[in-house]
Amino acid sequence: MKKFLPLVLLPFLVLTSFNYNNADAILGEWANGTNKGHIQLYKQDGKYYGKIIWLKQPNDETGKPKIDKNNPDENARTKRLLGLIMLRDFKYEDGEWTDGKIYNPDDGKEYKSKMKLKDQKTLAVRGYIGISLIGKTETFVRVK
Repeated sequence: MKKFLPLVLLPFLVLTSFNYNNADAILGEWANGTNKGHIQLYKQDGKYYGKIIWLKQPNDETGKPKIDKNNPDENARTKRLLGLIMLRDFKYEDGEWTDGKIYNPDDGKEYKSKMKLKDQKTLAVRGYIGISLIGKTETFVRVK
């Protein structure tokens, strides 16, 4: 019987080793869907945020650090992309991070957003206009 106990417990331990209902399960470093950037997901004042911490090509064609040149706010257009908060104000609810916003520096637009873990290494990030049906999902992969 002692020989079989580890075999009986193993599936239980594997299934419970990662808790999908843990609100802080998304914290860490993630590669975006294009793998051109890494986003650090962190918690502040009970909400979840993500900032750009690594870019595959951090400099523009002139060799200067890339900036948020498409931002509709002229004062923000000189800010560097590294360190830019692109995910903000998410709250955890029923296994999802909802009611957040995602900023797309490629077009300078902000969209409603929600996130859900597919597994411990994969995060589905959906940006949408109005309702969730009108949008796009990008898959982030955990780096750390």
